[in-house]
Amino acid sequence: MKHIALTLAAATFAAAAAGTTSAFAQDKMMEAEKVVQKYATRQDSWDGPTTGPKAAEGKTIVVLAADLKNGGVLGVTTGIEEAVDAIGWDVRVIDGGGSVSGRQAAFSQALALKPDGLVINGADILEQKAGVEQAQAAGIKMVSWHSAPVIGPVDGTGVFANVTTDAMEVSRAAANWAFKDAGGKPAVVIFTDSTYSIAIAKADRMKEVIEDLGGTVLEYVDTPIADTSTRMPQLTTTLLQRYGEKWTHSLAINDLYFDFMGPSLASAGIKGDGAPINVAAGDGSESAYQRVRAQQYQAVTVAEPLNLQGWQLVDELNRAFADEKWSGYVSPLHVVTPDNIAYDGGPDNRFDPGNGYRDEYKKIWGK
Repeated sequence: MKHIALTLAAATFAAAAAGTTSAFAQDKMMEAEKVVQKYATRQDSWDGPTTGPKAAEGKTIVVLAADLKNGGVLGVTTGIEEAVDAIGWDVRVIDGGGSVSGRQAAFSQALALKPDGLVINGADILEQKAGVEQAQAAGIKMVSWHSAPVIGPVDGTGVFANVTTDAMEVSRAAANWAFKDAGGKPAVVIFTDSTYSIAIAKADRMKEVIEDLGGTVLEYVDTPIADTSTRMPQLTTTLLQRYGEKWTHSLAINDLYFDFMGPSLASAGIKGDGAPINVAAGDGSESAYQRVRAQQYQAVTVAEPLNLQGWQLVDELNRAFADEKWSGYVSPLHVVTPDNIAYDGGPDNRFDPGNGYRDEYKKIWGK
């Protein structure tokens, strides 16, 4: 009888433990669902600045674009050009071509033009420290996009404001979507680029979230964004051989990684909506939107409002010219899926919030 009693007690304990584990898993799934839904809804109300200085007159600015092949950099550049036309300034765009030496040469060209303002678009501030110091010494007002891990002023650099969404929330949203999609058991490969401090911060955050939720990180891959066209096809094949069906999801810090994975996945007999399922924590490129819509080798992009951010960069420069504080605005992010791609700019293959930001900035500038 004693043996039977012990057996029954053990069974009761095991059942209780299983129930606790199940409840814990359900809580995690509900938490992930809440995170995803927060950022998958419509963005149709303006929550940015409504006051600020009137437009400065006769300004010339230069955009140092890290790599115009990068959809994020290109989208922001387009927004800057649109906003500059509205505010009445002159703008010159210089392409860094995706290499450190190219960005350094572009920075030298930008400084030689002696502009009133400079937008460092996608180039890491630490990488371009020498150019940043020269611009600061010359009294050139600087703003940046995705050039540092912080939002707003970058202390000690002269950069008035670094514009971005909350990169850690972008990473959190992407990781939670993968967790939910995998039924609570994701086994992921994470792609990043150590050239950029912001890329490492985003990838580290995705790794942290996946592991905290109880998922598995199969591999953390550091490979340059600029070399994705040559590296990703073979790298994808190698990873498939290494992990096979264990590999449920890919998490990348930028859509560009997935521009070149499709053919290798197709060659391995994987369908467009099959595993590994690709999820990008930024930036919502045109090609990413097309893949998500067609459900071909990318299920999600956590998009940034690139055009809006271009307008914000111009507004921040205008505040810098007026010796005012930065606006404090942090632009919204958007989890783009086949279910919500029909609104907020989706038909034009970009996240362009329907919140009237163009008119709001024109009101501030007196235009």
